[in-house]
Amino acid sequence: MSDTGAVQSAETEGGVRDPAASKARLRLWLKLLKATKHVEAELRENLRVTFDTTLPRFDVMAALYRAEPGLKMSELSSVLRVSNGNVTGIVDRLVDDGMLVRIPVDNDRRATTVRLTKAGREQFQAMAKRHEDWIDCLLGEVDLSETQDMLDQLERIAVKSTKKES
Repeated sequence: MSDTGAVQSAETEGGVRDPAASKARLRLWLKLLKATKHVEAELRENLRVTFDTTLPRFDVMAALYRAEPGLKMSELSSVLRVSNGNVTGIVDRLVDDGMLVRIPVDNDRRATTVRLTKAGREQFQAMAKRHEDWIDCLLGEVDLSETQDMLDQLERIAVKSTKKES
């Protein structure tokens, strides 16, 4: 999609941009970024202090928890939207810690599947419970109806973005 598509989406029906709406949306974006950075920093610190782990390790374990049979390294990278190189080091340390196991892929000797061990699943469940508690606390000022409204608004943005990519 060209840049014109982005500009057109900010225009009103008459083809004229509303400067007040444009400025408000810019402020919204900056507040979303600030809030995201704050929540992420809190989560990183809580994971470090409580579980002696990192957010990237948590993310790898979360992806593998959702894919119980495991994922090929390339699939894991794709799910996490990072390079294979970024994932390899994290996976190596999780294997060393007994949280993951590597399984050779039968028909491709270069590929391996990684999967959580029993200890890894148990550890992730404990981390996920605390993670949910931390998020609940951090976002506790947002009531249920506001939460649903925000979810709906963000979903509309995500759907619109997905349509532009295709």
